[in-house]
Amino acid sequence: MNWDRIEGNWKQFSGKVRQQWGKLTDDDLDMIDGRRQELAGRIQEVYGVTKDEADKQIEHFATSLDTGSRDALGRKSAN
Repeated sequence: MNWDRIEGNWKQFSGKVRQQWGKLTDDDLDMIDGRRQELAGRIQEVYGVTKDEADKQIEHFATSLDTGSRDALGRKSAN
């Protein structure tokens, strides 16, 4: 999915972001406000991963919104 679409509909997608990265708080989501780089930074800080890994997780997440078949880590969903 195009990140511009996610950013433009952040309130709608923030729940899915929260499901994927449960350690992110409501304050984090408000601060991120749909900005991909802000999300990557928070994932790095909260989960202790590299920038490349955070970007990879976000890319998988965005792709999973299109297919609905994989989570942000690339795992098949149970649905």
